[in-house]
Amino acid sequence: MKRARFQGVLTVVRFNWHLYALALPMIIGLGALVWLGPHWLRMPAAFASVAGLLAIVTSLGATWIAYDRSGLYRLDWLDNWIPTQGVAANIHAGFDETTALLRSRFPGVAWQAFDFYDPVRHTEVSIRRARRAHPPAADSVRISTQHLPLPDSSVDRVLLILSAHEIRDTNERAAFFRALHRVLAIDGFVIVTEHLRDLPNIVAYNLGAWHFHRPSTWKSAFDSSGFSVVARFRPAPLITTFVLKKHGVAP
Repeated sequence: MKRARFQGVLTVVRFNWHLYALALPMIIGLGALVWLGPHWLRMPAAFASVAGLLAIVTSLGATWIAYDRSGLYRLDWLDNWIPTQGVAANIHAGFDETTALLRSRFPGVAWQAFDFYDPVRHTEVSIRRARRAHPPAADSVRISTQHLPLPDSSVDRVLLILSAHEIRDTNERAAFFRALHRVLAIDGFVIVTEHLRDLPNIVAYNLGAWHFHRPSTWKSAFDSSGFSVVARFRPAPLITTFVLKKHGVAP
């Protein structure tokens, strides 16, 4: 179950290569203007070229720190939140890197994997590429974000690890968390792990941080669906975990 040394960085580049294919020719072109362009354009071109190159290096370095250098995929940060027994759902968006790891680390839990990817609603090209390269496991159940095929109050833990941000529509997100509220046991937890569109991620990822949701967006989704945040912490640099319980239930 050991991950390769640069697996996180290579995964990001592999599934988002179009962004680098657009950025690198622009940087090279700006660099050419430094030597061949009119005198008045050379300084701005040099600045833009260096800034563009620095943005790529910074984002890849941040990705390596968050995914490869940290212990994110050791999952030890979940030890205090996962019971020794029970029923848990791991919900992904078509690219599942964690269910096998969770089953290995917490073998006493009955893990169910669910895939909410909908090519009509969730149109990010990176997800399509990831899904083609690594199809979900055969026991991963296809679901919609509006309905989970589980009985009421039947799941002790629900995990969403770097997947829920793919739900871009506010109403769809609210409906999804209401569905989670319905299936969660009265004393259960929903564990949401995501990048946030906050200052550290904006510095690290520049425009790429706009793919992440703001903290206020998550708070609105949690509040409107009947959840309270009982814990918030960083399992890795630039990544935040929210632990949710149903409103009115003591932590």
